[in-house]
Parts: sequence; structure tokens; C-alpha cells
Amino acid sequence: MLTDYLLRHGYTFFASGWMQFAAAFGLSFLIMLIFGRPFIRAMRAWQKKGQPISENVPTQHLKKAGTPTMGGILLLVAIIIPSILFMPMHNPTGWIALLALALFGLIGFADDFKKVTSQSKKAANGLSPLMRLTLEGVCVVALAYLINRTMPPYIPEWSLALPFGIILPLGLFYFVFAYFVICGSANATNITDGLDGMLAKLYLPVLIVLVVALYGATRIGFMDTVMFLPTASGLYAVLGAAFGAVLGFLWYNSRPASIFMGDVGSLALGGFMGTVAMLLKSEIIMGIAAGMMVLILLSSFVQTMFFKITRRMTGTGRRIFRRAPLHHHFEELGWTESKIVERFFIVSVLFSGLALVLLKFA
Repeated sequence: MLTDYLLRHGYTFFASGWMQFAAAFGLSFLIMLIFGRPFIRAMRAWQKKGQPISENVPTQHLKKAGTPTMGGILLLVAIIIPSILFMPMHNPTGWIALLALALFGLIGFADDFKKVTSQSKKAANGLSPLMRLTLEGVCVVALAYLINRTMPPYIPEWSLALPFGIILPLGLFYFVFAYFVICGSANATNITDGLDGMLAKLYLPVLIVLVVALYGATRIGFMDTVMFLPTASGLYAVLGAAFGAVLGFLWYNSRPASIFMGDVGSLALGGFMGTVAMLLKSEIIMGIAAGMMVLILLSSFVQTMFFKITRRMTGTGRRIFRRAPLHHHFEELGWTESKIVERFFIVSVLFSGLALVLLKFA
């Protein structure tokens, strides 16, 4: 909106993707800093008791009772407004990324609202897993169709880009693949949001990888292994806004957290991340960069499956981890929350570094 206006009036420097990125980043970060404290007071006044502490977390989390949740609402506002202001309005990629953010944010909002209003301490006190996965699936079908429509004619329809320039046509399985990428990302970020500041810190290195992939996709010759995707230029402002919003949210969510992101934020950021990766044909690279989140998601899945299988075989369910997901296992081992977050962040940086190497040479 604002970018198109400035370009029409001769301010050609706003044609630069990096200028759009910087402008959206700055405004998004300012929105979080200026409105963060009033928003927290409003959420505390509305929710009163805040987010109920689940019975399935370590007992030290009980001291967090009363902390307001649904901070993701402000996070989404801080991404959407600067994105619309500074992204090219005619470019569909930015709109698709924002659509993913909004759709998964709405699912998360419904989940959070049910938790806050019920004040139940049961682990499954929001939307049922079946309901949530079904809603996510419907969103993914629409998003996958739109993503495929943005691809240039020299890229086969419904295809997957593998390292070393391999293109794999998927046909209708493209929708299955999209479900695993986008829903997997959404649920990985959702389950990662379990300690103060952890999701934001693990998410930022992945965003850096996506920004580098975006630059490679819009610059011929910068990365020979990255496909040239001219329409991807619409993502500069959106990724800049996401970067500023997540960084600004960390200001209030760092330990001890003044507010929790909630499912409205974590699901939205995950769906957004998976969608952007598909728009950039960088799904495998994104999966490597988000390796720490993937490990956290897998730890919960493995724990659940192992418990069910051993209970069926022996009559007594057994566990691999002391508590799942993985960060709660380390809490039970005696690690402090800050140590877990910092070490997981280090591992996330290493995964992102590996993704950047592969992005350049694979």
C-alpha cells in the first residue's frame, strides 16, 4: 500500500526488497514495544486467572499461574499491518503468507479461548486433536493450491524441489506433502512454546535462513542451487515484519515471561513458516533449519507411541523420556529453564548454520 504509493511518486528506492524488509521490521518492532505493555494489562484484566497450567508439566511451572496468554494476537497485528503497508500489493506471495498466518492464528485463537474460559488443567483442554488437525488440513489444501499457482512456468506443477537441483513431480501427493510441511511446522512451533522465550529464540535463526533463501530466489547467480522465483520478492516486507514482531515479543516473553504467546501465536508462526518455505521451494532446507523444533515434536510423538505400544504388549505403559516434550525431560533432570532455552538456542543456530551451508552448496 505505502510502497506502491511511494513508487508512484518517484521514491524508487522503495522498489528494493531490503528497503521494504527494513521498513516493515522497524514498524513491527515499534508496535510490539509501544503497545506491548498496554496489551498485557488488557489481557490480564480480561483473563483474570490467565492461562491454566497443565497438569502434564513439571511442578515448577505452577509459579507461572496467572500469567496472561494470547500474546500472539498482538504479534499477528504487528506482522500484518507493516506487511500490508510495505509489501507490493499486486504480488500474491505476500498475501498467501499472511493468509496462512491469519488462518492458523484463528485456529489457535479458538484453542486458546476454550482453554482460558474453561480454566481446565487437563492437557487436552482446548480443541480436540481431531478437530484441530481437520481445520489445519482444510487450510493447507487452500494454501497448497495458491502456492502452486505462484510458481513460474519453468517449474513443473505440483512438484517438490530437492537438493542438487532435483525436481520431483508429486501430482496429488503435493497436498499430502504440503500437509506435512505446513501442519508439521505449525505443530512443531506449538509444542516448542513451552518455556519462557524459547519459541522466539528458536524461531529467529530459522527466519534468517528463510531470508537468505528469499534473497537467493530473487537474485540470479547468487545461489546456483536456489531456483529463481521472481514473485517471491513480495515476501521481503512480510519476513521483515515477522522478524521485528518476534524480536519485539521476546522483549516481554523472556524469562520471567510477562505474557505467553498462546496457540494463536505459535500455530500462526508455524503455519506461516511452512507456507513461506513452500513459496520459496525450500521445504527441505527449512526442515533442517528448524531441526531443534522437529526434535521437540518427535520427542512427544515417540513418547506417546512408545507408551501405547508397551501398554498394549505388557499391560503397563513405559516411557523413553522422563516427561515429554523434550524440554520437560531436561527440566526433570534438574536443568534450569534458562539453561534449557539457551542450549536449545545454540543447537538451533547450529541447525540453521547447516541449512545455510546446504542452501549454498547442495
